Amino acid sequence: MLNAFTIDVEDYFQVAAFAKTIPVGDWDKWEFRVEGSTEKILAILDEAGVKGTFFVLGWIAEKAPQLVKRIAACGHTVASHGTSHQFVHLQTEAEFREDVKTARKMLQDLSGQAVVSYRAPMFSITKKTPWAHRVLVEEGYLYDSSVFPIHHDLYGNPDAPTRIHRIETESGSLLEFPPAIVKLLGQNIPVGGGGYFRLFPFAITRRMLQSINAAGNPFMFYLHPWEVDPDQPKVPGAPLKSRFRHYLNLKRTASRLRRLLLAFPFAPMEEILCQKQTS
Repeated sequence: MLNAFTIDVEDYFQVAAFAKTIPVGDWDKWEFRVEGSTEKILAILDEAGVKGTFFVLGWIAEKAPQLVKRIAACGHTVASHGTSHQFVHLQTEAEFREDVKTARKMLQDLSGQAVVSYRAPMFSITKKTPWAHRVLVEEGYLYDSSVFPIHHDLYGNPDAPTRIHRIETESGSLLEFPPAIVKLLGQNIPVGGGGYFRLFPFAITRRMLQSINAAGNPFMFYLHPWEVDPDQPKVPGAPLKSRFRHYLNLKRTASRLRRLLLAFPFAPMEEILCQKQTS
């Protein structure tokens, strides 16, 4: 069974954990490292013979257009992570529309691909944004991976479906593919990547992901380039919880990623959802 491999292409200083410490206006003051860390992931994927979906932030694409072209040239799918990496629920509907429209056009022009998939920064399509999926449909997106069915202090909708499902809007429908979740003692436990991949021992992650496949379902895995960059600059003044979330086990991520790619078959998210539509 194929599973979805995805990367959110953003840099270390753009994460939600540091949003109060590093405002958007200061991003250009920080060392730009996403090109090197993304190249590291591309090399790991090439070694494993795996293709994936890269949700590229428009801000990154504008600063490093050659990176988008490189991702496409390596045979991966380019998708949209929006333009400005702001929580969706802090934007108006008009602001969100402009954000996803601008990113899609830029990424299509650079990659030469049709960009039909979207992932919101910080998985921030929630109950507070009932208009978001309709806007995505109206702006030409077919697939989404923005709803995380968990309790979290920054994002999440624990009542959302945990498997691939269709979302109907007034303007049409799109397929939603949430990150990997397993049920444990009645709770949704996230096991599909990011900080959870760095937190749990690899053997536990593998066992939980295997249980999703054993139940007949593909899972969604995600990672960020900065997670394979243990030498990134430290951000002073960030809260302790933010620093714990961000820096935990960065030195182990690359080796764990190699093990994961050997343990499961992966493909771009779009390939799996296209099969779902036609099955």
